[in-house]
Amino acid sequence: MTLARTAENLGDVLVLGLGKTGVDVARYLLGLGDRVGSVTVYGGSASTEGDASRELESLGGRVVLGSEDVEGSYDLAIASPGISEFCPFFLSARDHAREIIGEPEFAWRESPRDWVAITGSNGKTTTTSLTTALLHAAGRQAVAVGNIGNLCTDEVSGRVDGEWFVAELSSFQLATTRLLHPRVAALLNVTPDHVEWHGSLEAYAQAKEKIFQNLDGGDLAVLYQDDEYCRGVAARLATRGVRTLMVSATVEPEGPDAAFVRDGVLVVRLAGRESELSRVEDLTLKGTHNVVNALFSCAMALELGCDARELTDALQGFQALEHRNEPVATVDGVLYVNDSKATNTDSVEKALVAYEAGHVIVLLGGHDKGTDLASLSRLVARHCKAAVCFGAAGERIARAVEDAAVLESSNLAVIRAPHLREAFDAAHEAAREGDVVLLSPACSSFDEFRNMAERGRVFKGLVAGLSDSDKAEL
Repeated sequence: MTLARTAENLGDVLVLGLGKTGVDVARYLLGLGDRVGSVTVYGGSASTEGDASRELESLGGRVVLGSEDVEGSYDLAIASPGISEFCPFFLSARDHAREIIGEPEFAWRESPRDWVAITGSNGKTTTTSLTTALLHAAGRQAVAVGNIGNLCTDEVSGRVDGEWFVAELSSFQLATTRLLHPRVAALLNVTPDHVEWHGSLEAYAQAKEKIFQNLDGGDLAVLYQDDEYCRGVAARLATRGVRTLMVSATVEPEGPDAAFVRDGVLVVRLAGRESELSRVEDLTLKGTHNVVNALFSCAMALELGCDARELTDALQGFQALEHRNEPVATVDGVLYVNDSKATNTDSVEKALVAYEAGHVIVLLGGHDKGTDLASLSRLVARHCKAAVCFGAAGERIARAVEDAAVLESSNLAVIRAPHLREAFDAAHEAAREGDVVLLSPACSSFDEFRNMAERGRVFKGLVAGLSDSDKAEL
């Protein structure tokens, strides 16, 4: 049975952006008939006429191209996630609309039942995908939506009764939420990222925390015990009477609700009742960070009524996602791993320790976001055999790693290369049987590629081009 939608009249609606989010939201709005008075799309200063603008105009929308100076009066504005709430475009829209929100908030208002919401600096895509897989394994209808690439609004029209929306939400998307109220919400971690978009680390962290803003005593907040910011959020939630479940792979959190590892086994405790799941050694996802991701997913699935016995097989069969610590192939005894999604230092550190010290050749570089390299450089110096530094940030990273190697009395080899292709060739040349060549750049990709996915695919293509001798595809 199709799930009933809200019947609220939206009035005159403004949409900001002519990318996928803006076009899909406008298309949805234009299909609502009398619920919408008018739909106006501002494409932004760089927008030009094309198939998207012509389609929306043919459906009855008004499209303004090449401008970010909003004119007119609107009942509601819906902003695409790439438009910062501090930029002139957003501020201009806010001055001409009674309310401005983001796309996930809009989708929730259209279909507010049965939402799981997941955010964090790192691990949210894996956790969203795994949580969805666990719900499927337990016979539940569920779809992964949000920042994972499947627009929430695109799934609203065909949503059926009892289907869970498992939403990966970025800080960009959360910054413009007001009423969003998931049944279960998770904050995996908070590490410095996207500061240039939010204006400060504090604003970035506050955007993440908004995932919990409407939770009450009937909901569950899931947070990471080992993250200082998460502990602070948990304390604030406790004062509001919100149930909190703390997750850790290293200690057993206190309280009636917790998720942890005991004697090598994943354990979730809900209302004082414990469920044992898979052994850590049987997980296909490797690394402590993925154990934490699995604990988050299990806790949420069990809270929603799934049985522990139904989850174990799904846990053990779940494979790494593309570009996220993804094993590509073993060639001449060397394992090649694509972790192109690692665009900040914290995610690289988590990836490095998943492999044996002294056998990792890490590829670092790309567009320089100006992040602090001290912690990452020390770990690279202690843990890696070689660091190949490339791209716009390559020289700054190379100098930081060389300085750390001196302080750590490390024999780390530091290699410079102009681009990913040359960096790959240098890593391949340095690798020996038993080593791991790990693309985990700690940078965004925009100096050389359109996005991190293109960078990851190029890396995988380079691996595929190696000699087929002794090659074992994974």
